[in-house]
Amino acid sequence: MSGVARRTVVAAAGGTGLVAVLAACGGGDTGDENSGTTGGAADTGGAASGGTGDTDAAPEAETLALTADIPVGGGKILADKGVVITQPKAGEFKAFSSKCTHAGCAVSSVKDGVIVCPCHQSHFDVSDGSVKSGPAGSPLPPTPIQVIGDAISLG
Repeated sequence: MSGVARRTVVAAAGGTGLVAVLAACGGGDTGDENSGTTGGAADTGGAASGGTGDTDAAPEAETLALTADIPVGGGKILADKGVVITQPKAGEFKAFSSKCTHAGCAVSSVKDGVIVCPCHQSHFDVSDGSVKSGPAGSPLPPTPIQVIGDAISLG
């Protein structure tokens, strides 16, 4: 009989703990945007995460390159990021994986409208990553970027 009583006590204590955890997490959706921010125990103001309290702000994107760093008709290889950024036409920026689709080698140069893989001389178009000459049979996969002002970052 003591085994049943013990289980009952543990279950009851666990249920009480669950209610306490749920209450501390903000309680539920009341439709009020400010619910849970009345200065109670759950209101950290962002301090617990080291933030400023503005939880809607996206983290600032890391600048990969400046637009001035990318020549028209050419590009820049960022080996540590696994990306090549190109500028097919003035003011138009594209990015692709810097890993060749043939044998996985890293591309080594970008000029005259072509991204070149040194392993087997596959050539890819700077405007869309398509294969200009093989042995690669697939284009370089695009990498999303964003250009804000003169800064280029992953997007």
